[in-house]
Amino acid sequence: MALTGIEIFKLLPKTNCKDCKFPTCLAFAMALAAGKAELDTCPHVSDEAKAQLKDASAPPIRQVSIGTGEYEIKIGGETVLFRHEKTFFNKPGFALLISDEFGDDEIDRRMSLPSFYQYERIGTTLRPELIALKHKGEDERFLNIVRKAKERPYGIIIMCEKASIVKEALEILKGRRPLIYAATTENFTHFGALSKEYESPIIAKGNDIEEVCSVTEKLISMGIKDIVIDTGAKTIKQALQDQIIVRRSAILKRYKPLGFPTIVFPYTMANNLMKETLIASAMIAKYAGIIVLSDFMGESIFPLLLLRLNIYTDPQRPMTTQEGIYPINNPDENSPVLVTCNFSLTYFIVSGEIENSRVPSWLCVMDTEGLSVLTAWAAGKFVGDLVGAFIKRCGIENNISHRKVIIPGYTASIAGDMEEVLPGWEIIVGPREASQIPSFLKTWKN
Repeated sequence: MALTGIEIFKLLPKTNCKDCKFPTCLAFAMALAAGKAELDTCPHVSDEAKAQLKDASAPPIRQVSIGTGEYEIKIGGETVLFRHEKTFFNKPGFALLISDEFGDDEIDRRMSLPSFYQYERIGTTLRPELIALKHKGEDERFLNIVRKAKERPYGIIIMCEKASIVKEALEILKGRRPLIYAATTENFTHFGALSKEYESPIIAKGNDIEEVCSVTEKLISMGIKDIVIDTGAKTIKQALQDQIIVRRSAILKRYKPLGFPTIVFPYTMANNLMKETLIASAMIAKYAGIIVLSDFMGESIFPLLLLRLNIYTDPQRPMTTQEGIYPINNPDENSPVLVTCNFSLTYFIVSGEIENSRVPSWLCVMDTEGLSVLTAWAAGKFVGDLVGAFIKRCGIENNISHRKVIIPGYTASIAGDMEEVLPGWEIIVGPREASQIPSFLKTWKN
């Protein structure tokens, strides 16, 4: 039976040394209990405690890191079947297939796509993270593609059946933590040895779940921990069934041979990109760790990125916009200044109405912990002294020649307190409804 955070804490050294990257031993214990940390990260725990904590502290699905730098992606590490139980933590990665059978121009085009399809939303950059390099033809041509990929920052999947070529590719990509595809019942000895030598995660592939379990058990016995599962499903029905079986077996049954993230290939189940996109959307929800696509196009990858964002956003916390100053319609020193909260829906509505007005403006977004204007006001987070302090802190004074700020109409009562914090400023009460902002701004006079 899993131990509670307090029970785990009693077995830890209680030094609060922070070597585990947590601020206290108690915080580390709570993370262990939730399956969000590993016992190995504490260098001071005793052997006796390790023996007691080994099973209790291990996450039901191992977290696996692929790549390095800004494109490093972490998959797995999940502790629940449904996000409303707690939340999902590590979003699935999107990989673009690049085969050595493609022409040089096509390969160059594909190499540029992960960095081309990037979107800013709510202070977050949405983008695919991986490329999957597939060996089908000449060995040297494939290795040249690997060398090209090395110049890109993306995470890399090496898809090759020849252990000797995989070794050369790993040598080229040394230190980049590429994902090796794939260990099977026939080649696990050679591929597992490469995974250990180069400290790269590896995919365990089988024709069904039973065969995959056989491969993962063999890899585990070799001391390999960073494993990704490919059940070999070739139909949407089988893929969904396999994903659910793997997740339920790992979380509910604590079945270690299936306690790993998964990879799926929607392009093997579809004959066009739109159908492939629909399959990929199902795999985001249930429960793929990596989704390999045959191509990236804006009309397919953007909806998938947005769906991923929505599913992997904590449902217990509102979506927020980063605090700061947002210039809209190219404002200058004479432009009006408006202030609002950082609840994302409020931000998008207010900024959209300002854009529609075509009046150059400065929008100051204050951190209210994701609460809307009225809720934040009622909670004491959007009150006069705090809003005034924010106006001082954000530095908007450096951008304007006047000293006027427009506040939401529903919070007119905070004007007096703001004037005390901002002597010399004129506090203007704006409209109550966002839809009235364009007509209000058009009457603005400095």
